[in-house]
Amino acid sequence: MSTQSDNQTVSSVKRSSGWVIFVFFLIGLIASLISGWIAFPKLLYSTRQQPIDFSHKVHMGVVSNGCQSCHYFRDDGSFAGTPTNAECESCHMYPMTSDPDENKLVEEYISENKEVPWLSYAEQPPCVFFSHAAHVKGSDMECATCHGDIGHSDSLREYQENRLTGYSRDIWGYNMLRMGEAKHGQRHKMNDCAACHLEETGSKGDCFQCHK
Repeated sequence: MSTQSDNQTVSSVKRSSGWVIFVFFLIGLIASLISGWIAFPKLLYSTRQQPIDFSHKVHMGVVSNGCQSCHYFRDDGSFAGTPTNAECESCHMYPMTSDPDENKLVEEYISENKEVPWLSYAEQPPCVFFSHAAHVKGSDMECATCHGDIGHSDSLREYQENRLTGYSRDIWGYNMLRMGEAKHGQRHKMNDCAACHLEETGSKGDCFQCHK
């Protein structure tokens, strides 16, 4: 009788221990997810502001050719990318307003013949080749498809740089679950490009199309 009681006690202790282990495992799992999804990105990425704030909304109201008025294609079909002083000084040789950012542009950069060190949200590693002409002209894609609705923004958002790779957080994306990411446009990872190609053309494409 005593042996049976002892066995029941041992069995009860084992069940209790099992629940304790499970609870601690669950706590550890939740803590790991929180630190991995919330705390770690804050440590992984440094934050900087652009050297000059810029309103796309204001400029889109005065240009004649939309995004391509400033982000244009050269005669050889290559994409000019971020505007240089040459594009800006035609309107900003002298300050047009009392805006401190415009004054900074004129006094510290254009007058000094020094290019603005803009931080690129979409810069890829040197091994990656991307043709804007193939997507914008060839496939008639809108800029907002990849870059978000930047044309209606009043200011430039902060730039987050991966401390390990040196590239923008836009490459990896702002949310591992892809929730609420549309405001910054399409994530610029290889899998995202491949998924879009597969959806539109039925093929992910060959490696050499993007890796030269």
